[in-house]
Amino acid sequence: MIVTRRWVTADRTWFAVAGLDDTLASAAERMGYRPRDGWWCRQYPSNAPHLESAWHTFTEQAERMLRQGARREPVPWRPALRLLCQRTADSGVDWWLTGSAALAVRGVRVEPGDLDLVCAVADVHRLGDLLADVLIDPVAPPLNEDSGWISAWWGRAFAEARIEWVAGVRSGADRPEPSDFGPVAATRLESVDWEDWRIRVPPLAMQREVSRRRGLSARVAAIDAVR
Repeated sequence: MIVTRRWVTADRTWFAVAGLDDTLASAAERMGYRPRDGWWCRQYPSNAPHLESAWHTFTEQAERMLRQGARREPVPWRPALRLLCQRTADSGVDWWLTGSAALAVRGVRVEPGDLDLVCAVADVHRLGDLLADVLIDPVAPPLNEDSGWISAWWGRAFAEARIEWVAGVRSGADRPEPSDFGPVAATRLESVDWEDWRIRVPPLAMQREVSRRRGLSARVAAIDAVR
């Protein structure tokens, strides 16, 4: 049985989950949780905004989030994106979509595992405020466990599916070649229509090249099918 736990050390608060089989543990590791005394944990500043709300969501949704991450359950990314668009409409929050979801909104036949966003640094906490009731990782700078992380800020929500965002993406994200979430992509954004919204995404050719470099041949073929 999956169980959750929280504890505090100095100025850090830890969220943890245990009772994972190997597949769920692998999913937890990919999501940034680290093993400690039989638990899979993440730590946050104890003064992070909406920490209590995030803990509530974590206790309710950790198992479902991990099962989606292990591809044991379908990932309802469309309701998650719908909620994101509704919450941010007319808010002035500066965000754009990247990763597989940026392909899916173009009609590319992929099944996103989550929504990956890039947010302006000035809006990173505002986005956390707008998603406070579904926040699962408080908005915070990377801590020691995330050394080498590609951004200055990070947040995660769970609204039927994971919504993850970074802000202040560092130039190293585009070395040795441009990524589809780095500063280069941010200067080349395009807008696409999805349902009732216009969503900014990286150029399709850029995402194809990133997929090719990663050896994702099926994704490259799916992109070519809509070009």
